[in-house]
Amino acid sequence: MSAAPERLTRPARLSPSDVLRLGLLGVRTRRLRAALSALGISIGIATLVLVTGIPASSQRALNDQLSALGTNMLRGVPQPGQNPPVVLPASADRMAARIGPVTAAAQVANIHQLVHRSDRTDPNDGLGLTVLASGDGLLSVVGGQVRAGKFLDASTDRLPTAVLGHEAASRLGVTDLVPGVQAPQILVGTRWFTVIGILDPLPLAPDLDRAVLVGWEAAKRTLAFDGHPTVVYVKAHEDAIEAVSSVLPATLYPQLPGLVQVSRPSDALTAKRATDHAFSSLFLGLAGVALLVGGIGVANTMYISVLERRKEIGLRRALGANRGQIRGQFLTESVVLSLLGGVAGTALGVLATAGYAVYEGWRPVVPLTVLGAGVGGAVVIGMMAGVYPSIRAARLTPTEALATA
Repeated sequence: MSAAPERLTRPARLSPSDVLRLGLLGVRTRRLRAALSALGISIGIATLVLVTGIPASSQRALNDQLSALGTNMLRGVPQPGQNPPVVLPASADRMAARIGPVTAAAQVANIHQLVHRSDRTDPNDGLGLTVLASGDGLLSVVGGQVRAGKFLDASTDRLPTAVLGHEAASRLGVTDLVPGVQAPQILVGTRWFTVIGILDPLPLAPDLDRAVLVGWEAAKRTLAFDGHPTVVYVKAHEDAIEAVSSVLPATLYPQLPGLVQVSRPSDALTAKRATDHAFSSLFLGLAGVALLVGGIGVANTMYISVLERRKEIGLRRALGANRGQIRGQFLTESVVLSLLGGVAGTALGVLATAGYAVYEGWRPVVPLTVLGAGVGGAVVIGMMAGVYPSIRAARLTPTEALATA
């Protein structure tokens, strides 16, 4: 029988919704202070997003510039001066494309023909220019652009058509292709070829600037081409470029891999990786400082709130609230303030980052981890920052709280 009164005097357990309502009580009744507190947190979180988003956007722009220097491209050629000469398989590009990290491969072949602007010019007119048989996928692998006309494709592969590199076009006097006007012709060996395209300069493959490119099948049918490539271009994932470089010789010439030369990865790739590492360290440092500043602001706000609300705490304790309920109230309030500030700060930081990136001509980049850290980090900070103030509030006895109010 003695246990019944004991159960009746136990404090009622608060449901999660009750704890949330109590936590929101301080936010609703002290709106200006809550708004200022959330503003301080949002500024800290916005700073976190801003100081990581702007460098990330800058890094992406820099990486794009470095990638344009050929950080993911390799070039395989037979070792010169061999007797008999090294002959790569006719399907060398397809063999290279089967390497896992390779994203694209293309091949060209020197067919050792002279080219002239007409049959009435000096026989030495085309010296220094190279006639290459090419597949239709070459341009995407070497990062080239067509300045006028179009590039070789499946519809022109068997036809006597040619595409001129930038320097070759200048040497042959073909400066432009006008739609509706008959295209110029050039003499390749003893056969006439119609010029259908002119290329922009190719910084990743400067040897192609002095080349006259003809279709693979057309070269075999009309120029006595044997079908074996002399250069294979490979594009691969940057993180695996060294691995591709190590297996490419054995892929292109399994009999004697040592007789195939592969260009070493671009120095720009080393610079790009160093940049990524430096930016990663910068992100971590700036994010840590921003979160620390935000956490100190929340802790200070909640501590002052406990001192100002001792009367409320004493009254609630006198009415039967236990220490756990007081702790829950102030901890919830701290988390709610931080969550509101985190959401607002994340949105503000994203908008500011996008605006600055667009102004600088960059692609806006805000890492998803930063967005998660903005909101999630604010909640974690609110919990950590609210621990001590909530414990201090719970330790106040009713008489002590009311006496010092």
